[in-house]
Amino acid sequence: MSAFDVYDIYNILFLDIETAPCVQEFDDLSDEMQELWRSKCRTMLKRPDDDIEQDELEELFKTRAGIYSEYGKIICISVGFLTRQQDSKEPILRLKSFSNHLEATVIEDFADLLNRHFNSPDKFAVCGHNIKEFDVPYICRRSLINQLPLPKMLDIAGRKPWETKHLLDTLEMWKFGDIKNYTSLRLLCAVFDIPSPKDDISGADVGQVYWEERDLDRIAAYCEKDVLATVQLFLRLKRLPLLRADQVVTVR
Repeated sequence: MSAFDVYDIYNILFLDIETAPCVQEFDDLSDEMQELWRSKCRTMLKRPDDDIEQDELEELFKTRAGIYSEYGKIICISVGFLTRQQDSKEPILRLKSFSNHLEATVIEDFADLLNRHFNSPDKFAVCGHNIKEFDVPYICRRSLINQLPLPKMLDIAGRKPWETKHLLDTLEMWKFGDIKNYTSLRLLCAVFDIPSPKDDISGADVGQVYWEERDLDRIAAYCEKDVLATVQLFLRLKRLPLLRADQVVTVR
């Protein structure tokens, strides 16, 4: 049985996270963290310290720090799950976002949902695009930094691949064993004729929107569109019909 068919589509929680630099400005970091960021930039740029200008360090922090769990924080986790309509065989997708300026609150609210409704890896699955390389590790690392317990579904440190089959990754599904290639969600949406989720901001804009506008609602709306796109991609990979707009409900 393939990864496409192990879990009932009604037992899958689809998710996406949005992150931002942990502080607004590079100068807001402690002296030690500034030095460690300089070291990180040296590795990223493959250049010696004396060839990296201060303004370059600061700009890289604004644009890149959010993708590293040691220098970023989670500001939104959006989820989606399919439910059966009582009077129809067509599914309904329910979307919900957890967003807050307090990262611990975002993680705790999300973990509470997992623990209450998606708490058995034998029955339920968590799905996202590049979830195994980014979303899940990021959530786990930031949980520990905030000294929060890991939900059972995400407590996977040291687990063997066959013990994490409940983590479904649409990127991995698309690779079919090809380990050298990354394919973006946006590209796969274009390939499968799925409406693009990138109609407002992009992932690169999230940090700026957060720290300059403090607009969590806008970020949550963007994050929910990524979840919807992931669900649509998953349905395409299973050769099932795409959801129509009237089959998508946002829960507040």
